[in-house]
Amino acid sequence: MLAALRVSSEEGLRRVPIAGPRFRIGRDSENDLVLTPLEVSRWHAEIIVEPGRFLMRDGQAERSASKLGTWVNGARIVEHLLVHGDRIHLGGAGGADLDFEIGGAPGVAVRADPSTTTAVDGVGQLAALLAGLRALGGTRVLDDVLALVLDAALTVTGAERAFILLANAAGTLELKLARGRGRATLPTSDLRSHRVPEEVLATGCAQYYKDFREEIPDREQRDTVAFQLRTVVCLPIVAFDLADAAVEAGTDRRIGVIYLDSLERGHLLSPETRSALEALTANAAIAIENARLYRETLEKARLEHEIRVAAQIQRLLLPQAPHDGRYCRAAALTIPCRAIGGDVLDYVDPDGQRFVFAVGDVAGKGPPAALLGALVMGMFADQRTEARSPAGIVARINDALAARAIGARYVTLLCGQLTPDGRLTYCNAGHNPPLLSGEHGVRRLETGGPPAGMFDDARYNEDTVTLAAGDRLVVYTDGLSEARNLAGEEFGEHRILAAAQACPDDDPARLLAALAHEVQSFSAGAIQDDDITALVIVYRGPTVAWQRSQPAQP
Repeated sequence: MLAALRVSSEEGLRRVPIAGPRFRIGRDSENDLVLTPLEVSRWHAEIIVEPGRFLMRDGQAERSASKLGTWVNGARIVEHLLVHGDRIHLGGAGGADLDFEIGGAPGVAVRADPSTTTAVDGVGQLAALLAGLRALGGTRVLDDVLALVLDAALTVTGAERAFILLANAAGTLELKLARGRGRATLPTSDLRSHRVPEEVLATGCAQYYKDFREEIPDREQRDTVAFQLRTVVCLPIVAFDLADAAVEAGTDRRIGVIYLDSLERGHLLSPETRSALEALTANAAIAIENARLYRETLEKARLEHEIRVAAQIQRLLLPQAPHDGRYCRAAALTIPCRAIGGDVLDYVDPDGQRFVFAVGDVAGKGPPAALLGALVMGMFADQRTEARSPAGIVARINDALAARAIGARYVTLLCGQLTPDGRLTYCNAGHNPPLLSGEHGVRRLETGGPPAGMFDDARYNEDTVTLAAGDRLVVYTDGLSEARNLAGEEFGEHRILAAAQACPDDDPARLLAALAHEVQSFSAGAIQDDDITALVIVYRGPTVAWQRSQPAQP
């Protein structure tokens, strides 16, 4: 028993025989019946052909159901046994309409499938153009856009082959897709004439050849002549950038070309065909740019998500709480100028007898600086629990960075160790001198050497100072001292010291909060252009340490 589907679309009316045992319908080119409306799913429905009956199913056996459904005689179906005269609608309001017929359908004017004809009339061209433009308007994936452009160009013109070439960042053409009639993808090697597309991109002028063999502009194109091409058409794809002001003129950019050819002579060159092809090319430029922007937006969103995850991981690498030990207390803050920062901060009291700390600043900003900062923090964490001197720790970090030869990347670093008796040993590797303040005034800790990672043969010294109870050490990065206000004035070391001395409390967290308040008030309205990190350490004194270590009296 013979059966067919009568397809009504913008391209006209056609009758498609149903061949079994499975007749697949959808937007994908691998279906038996390919429909262009976007409301039709890629794999929308299928008809199972069995002896004496035709069973229609929504979706396809190896795939999920269609998005907008399959409707027979106005009712949505999952399965339906078709009978002669059933009216089928696929998708939403703008989907496809089909009529199921058993045997012939006398008296019906049927057009041939336009994808298999060699030319179409003016009305058919307009209908095909409208269908192509509508499909372009709802597609965001660049590969799909290119396929729709070429398939529409083939339908509009009746050409045999179509190619689309896009300009890369260097301005040279790259062949992206080749298509033939019936939505067939062709090998990219089928493009024989490269000179014509290059000239069209360079000049921005379309080229039309009625008989390429006779009008060939360059006799070196022997491959094209040997292939016996006759009609050749090539148009530029031009994108327009909108002007910011109404009085300014927008600029145009040639982003690629569409190339079509045929073995037949001259049938692509009618005025109607040219107009339809030019309209399609103009809209193709918009669709291609939109697809590129959409892809860039997705890529940007993916990168932003990865940056957020990296920022969360970086925060977890930092000390999670203030330190409240027997002989010292400490608190720290870090404020990155971007999502992730390049400052180094860590401290630990591994055995109750040594408070070991490090503050550093990696050269540069953003992800590269953050990666190097994480590496330095890992190196410090690997050595901080060992009974190693601050100079020894810095020297090892320097050797490791220099051995990796990370060009133009180094880190200023202040590494220190405080013991219960008040002895503070430190090594300053090119870092801002920390400020040690107390009853005996202010001292800057400067002994050390060059930034770590700058020289592979660098030598580092250390110094030891003895703290008195109540002495406070402020270690900071230059993002704090060099923070600017709207007038361009720097916060400066003197303001750091003044903020520290104005807060007599021995709680380092409150001192740190006061310091953060001062710098934020000073730079209000100005853009933060560097990471800010500060560590405040307050020495409680050996008496407190001894008293807390004694057993309680009865």
